[in-house]
Amino acid sequence: MRVSLQLNGETFSGDADGDESLLAMLRRHGHTAVKEGCGVGVCGACGVIVGGSYVSSCLYLAGLADGAEVWTAEGLSRTDPETADALAVAEALQCGACSPGQLVACWAYVHLGPGVPDEETIRHFFAGNLCRCTGYSTIVEAVKARCVAEGSRARGSSA
Repeated sequence: MRVSLQLNGETFSGDADGDESLLAMLRRHGHTAVKEGCGVGVCGACGVIVGGSYVSSCLYLAGLADGAEVWTAEGLSRTDPETADALAVAEALQCGACSPGQLVACWAYVHLGPGVPDEETIRHFFAGNLCRCTGYSTIVEAVKARCVAEGSRARGSSA
């Protein structure tokens, strides 16, 4: 089947088998910023935004994304460099295995999720994003910083 979508703000079209995951299709077509970790939707390495929802692309069928707007860490880091910067400043990303998924999760938390700088809420939201390097404290700090920055920007723009 042919799948056409908006990928990171650009038109993308590629072939996909009927049971192929969005992760597999994207990687096969050279979009390797989306990582495969567990392959069963529990590690968060393959997180993407599809139609305004945060999903595990290893579980999401490619055909379901036909006509949708899809964002990966690569696209989000271009359109919202502040999220990548917050993670870098907090030294939240180390080896790179989970980094794309963490960036997408951070973006989703701030823009689609609770968006509050509460540590318990952040840790609960990130429970599905595994990281063996950081211990999560720096990730939580980066997410808090983005929440505060976005809240300040929203308050500043309405004045």
